[in-house]
Amino acid sequence: MLNPSEQSAHAYPDHWEADVVLRDGGTARIRPITTDDAERLVSFYEQVSDESKYYRFFAPYPRLSAKDVHHFTHHDYVDRVGLAATIGGEFIATVRYDRIDAGGRPATAPADEAEVAFLVQDAHQGRGVASALLEHIAAVARERGIRRFAAEVLPANSKMIKVFTDAGYTQKRSFEDGAVRLHLDLEPTDRSLAVQRAREQRAEARSVQRLLAPGSVAVVGAGRAPGGVGRTVLRNLVGAGFTGRVHAVNRALPEGPATLEGVPAHRSVGEIGEPVDLAVVAVPAEHIPDAVADCGEHGVRGLVVLSAGYAESGPAGRERQRALVRQARSYGMRVIGPNAFGVINTADGTRLNASLAPQLPAAGRIGLFTQSGAIGVALLSGLHRRGAGVSSAVSAGNRADVSGNDILQYWYEDPDTDVALLYLESIGNPRKFTRLARRTAAVKPVVVVKGARHSGSAPPGHAVPTTRIPHATVSALLRQAGVIRVDTVTELVDAGLLLAGQPLPGGPRVAILGNSESLGLLTYDACLTEGLRPLPPRDLTTAATPEDFRTALAGALRDDACDAVVVTAIPRIGPQGTAEPTGEGEVLAAALREARAASPAKPVVVVHVELGALADALAAATSTAPAPEHPAPAAAPAPDAAADRAPYGGTAAAARPPAAPPEPGRAPGAADDGPPAPAGAATGNIPAYPAAERAVRALAEAVRYAEWRRKAAEPGRVPEYEGIDEAGAAARIERLLGAGGAGGAGERGTTLAPDAARELLAHYGIAVRPALPAPDPDTAVDAAARLGYPVALKTTAPHLRHRPDLGGVRLDLATEEQLRTAYAELTAALGRPAELQPVVQAMVPRGVDTVVRAAIDPAVGAVLSFGLAGAPSELLGDMAHRLVPATDRDVAEQIRSVRTAPLLFGWRGSAPVDTAALEELLLRVSRLVDDHPEIVAVALEPVVVAPRGLAVLGATVRLAPPPARTDLGPRRLPSY
Repeated sequence: MLNPSEQSAHAYPDHWEADVVLRDGGTARIRPITTDDAERLVSFYEQVSDESKYYRFFAPYPRLSAKDVHHFTHHDYVDRVGLAATIGGEFIATVRYDRIDAGGRPATAPADEAEVAFLVQDAHQGRGVASALLEHIAAVARERGIRRFAAEVLPANSKMIKVFTDAGYTQKRSFEDGAVRLHLDLEPTDRSLAVQRAREQRAEARSVQRLLAPGSVAVVGAGRAPGGVGRTVLRNLVGAGFTGRVHAVNRALPEGPATLEGVPAHRSVGEIGEPVDLAVVAVPAEHIPDAVADCGEHGVRGLVVLSAGYAESGPAGRERQRALVRQARSYGMRVIGPNAFGVINTADGTRLNASLAPQLPAAGRIGLFTQSGAIGVALLSGLHRRGAGVSSAVSAGNRADVSGNDILQYWYEDPDTDVALLYLESIGNPRKFTRLARRTAAVKPVVVVKGARHSGSAPPGHAVPTTRIPHATVSALLRQAGVIRVDTVTELVDAGLLLAGQPLPGGPRVAILGNSESLGLLTYDACLTEGLRPLPPRDLTTAATPEDFRTALAGALRDDACDAVVVTAIPRIGPQGTAEPTGEGEVLAAALREARAASPAKPVVVVHVELGALADALAAATSTAPAPEHPAPAAAPAPDAAADRAPYGGTAAAARPPAAPPEPGRAPGAADDGPPAPAGAATGNIPAYPAAERAVRALAEAVRYAEWRRKAAEPGRVPEYEGIDEAGAAARIERLLGAGGAGGAGERGTTLAPDAARELLAHYGIAVRPALPAPDPDTAVDAAARLGYPVALKTTAPHLRHRPDLGGVRLDLATEEQLRTAYAELTAALGRPAELQPVVQAMVPRGVDTVVRAAIDPAVGAVLSFGLAGAPSELLGDMAHRLVPATDRDVAEQIRSVRTAPLLFGWRGSAPVDTAALEELLLRVSRLVDDHPEIVAVALEPVVVAPRGLAVLGATVRLAPPPARTDLGPRRLPSY
């Protein structure tokens, strides 16, 4: 967008531009109105009904005068601001505010109230346009120092009154001179944020639903000859029995009626002559703009772009990708891709296979999202082989627009999806993903495997925010949000298979039974490794019959001493050493199902060795048990590695056909777990695994997830502590940033001097023990006299700080003589005082040295970290992390989750330390960085935790202008 042609006092605020998803799932662009918009404004106003004009101006107002047009298009972007919502470059709604004084007259700052007014084209009313505009104009007003909105609305204008009253802001309402007078406090509230996020969820879920459940589909780029990407998708659509209308589009077709794959074929979308909900685009990248324009101008609601040649191909392709998203959004369309594999919806009322998968998968209750076509094929094949189906599947390629976040929004309320499986190579908005995953995980399992963990860069084509924290920390934070985090694709489907077909375990106690003592012991060891509590294995002997298995399993399921059962099975050996009879696997499967049907409240998994018939029978059979307590079908093992992620190997020629996909039931490179299961196998199966470790690992993930669910049902709280002066800290931070902190800050921020850091932390009740400089022995003695003996002498030089192993610390110096001797030894061994920067500090009670940190990461937000000081945290990386704001439950678990936690609780007869005081310190630090986003880093080290109380001996605080918080601002799609 260009700057206004007439210069105003303030430059055009391009950061106010945003793409938003509306209530019905379409998109619109919100931007400031400029002087170049006169003709658009007049055209927009002409399409507004007389009734809407009357509601806006309180009188008949058929047309805008030249003076009106000038007034409504000339703004200073401070005291007078106008925003427009546009589709296809044309206005569909406007909002403006004018700053006013207490008497309602035009004013300038510091007046902090403004009058606001909306006008929405009648054809777009009811789409949530006004609600989205209110969020954005309120954010603009807050940025410009406006704290309240005033609005006058006619009583008959109930829609507009509802926009204001439903927004969640604190408000006052009165009736004056025949109009409703509303006053809104623009400070965000818990309710306004909840309203905003609920609207975001409904809108984004609806936008995905429009892509997955279209009434009609056009395949743009369907070739006239068999083969090629477009023709393949067309064939798959028709072959799946799609319940809507299908059209083929190829601009090279001759004029006149034509058909491809038995459906009508056209030269353009415009020639179809009826509405099209979804277009699958498979044309070379250079022809995409024309195809998108054809779709947008004829009302297509969404696009699946299979074409390659975008960001994965380099800088030029990245710019093409940005242009694609901007163009599609300008028409109100969302995009899956580019470089996508396609979308699948197995619902009986849809049967959509708009993908390169040769067959529509069996219907099931697993949702599958991948950023890789090859991995997507492998997962679908593995699910088929293990007898599990899917509700929907999306392979998003470069995920330039629709991402895993959008799919989670859809799955959250999708009654057909009980388990969410995601293969992610990057997370574009980790802060939002964590929020959505936490909410979704509270009602259904979310299982994630992350690829490209150690490459040091995002996969080609993916836009990813810069993060400063390691991958392990991100994984820990995802687990905190309830995400079941696994390391391989095989583990992804193993866990999904169990969660989809079995109830959640009530605890970690595991019964083990089977006909092999050795396999039982392997399973027992695997349980201990995963932190479960196995009961002694029960050996049924190799001669055990299916009836023996049924009886044993039924008894274990009735036993209150166990929460889950692992059945181990090898081929039965008869009395004469004969192998299992033909059909024994099917008989054993029936026996196990019968036992489980009688006691369906506990999960059962099977470990089989050389019993392929058993695994097949378990996968193929329909369970007679009730649905598990969390909805559920499942996944299957696929390879840990797969072929190239792009469906065409990343080439720019979209018409090139993909490599032949694996035959149904066979994942490329996967181990042979048995023949394919029959298509349409039902859910509720007992999951079977070819190795004890795989079965137990999946069970352990279910145990941990169930425990998280139980705790999430009663979340912790953020306690209120005495001695917190939020206003005083804010004022001090403002002064420090304004003055450049302790030595020049600017936009880059500053690290506070020790005294400034200590004073700031004191506002939150965090006392830091003073350390007095000791540039020479006499000054050291004077410092000790002020602090009182005994004292410690230590260096603070960067290369020696927190390194007692190098001899830079002398403790328990009780006299002046000892202090002078220690000073001489220190300088003789390590260097001159000017290099060592020694300080004197009063001794504190002995305890365990720990470290407490908090930092603002651009990608995930504020993170609170804890560990033991020295080698455990620095060398071994033994740190625990929690998102801010942390609750009392969060920090209690945090300090107990580090591997060295036993040192805090009386390891080997030592005295336990005051963990309650440590938890309080962590909560105070969490509250500090949550209240003041200008504090971008805090490090307290060491924190000596004694049997009674603790002492903070060192503190570092860094201030900087607060980073942008897109999750707290108005709704917006990622920008390009």
